[in-house]
Formats: sequence, C-alpha cells, structure tokens
Amino acid sequence: MLKNIDRKRAKTYVGFTNNVDVRLKKHNTNKGAKSTKGYKWVVIYKKRFINKKDALSYEYSLKKDKKKRKTLLDDFNKSKN
Repeated sequence: MLKNIDRKRAKTYVGFTNNVDVRLKKHNTNKGAKSTKGYKWVVIYKKRFINKKDALSYEYSLKKDKKKRKTLLDDFNKSKN
C-alpha cells in the first residue's frame, strides 16, 4: 500500500507487484497506474505471499476495505511520530 507524500489530504493506493522498488519508481515517475500520476508516493505497508493467486485476492479485499486501509495508514502515521 502506498501513501502520497506531497499533498495535504492523504491518498492511498493498493497494488500487486513482485518488485516493490521498481514499481514504486514507476509510480513516482508517472509511469505507474493512472490513478497515481501527479503524486509522489511512499510504501507504508507490504505483505509477501507464496503465490500470485493469494496476493491478488488480498489486494482485491484491501482495495474494498476502507476501514483496514485507514487502520494501516493510522499505524504508519503513529510509527513516524
């Protein structure tokens, strides 16, 4: 899960990748997903899976669960203070 770092209001993005560093670089150079363009991002949560099917299933559920995303964002913000 990514969080924008250059705006007043926090925006998050959830996605699947097998290389977090390369994917983050793409997002930060406007070559990633359309919804990430125009923002600078930082990784605030990542989780590893044994297989792609489980990873995509978790990604889908996290995209739909706004409460869980807010909890992860709040946990990240607390850890920074």
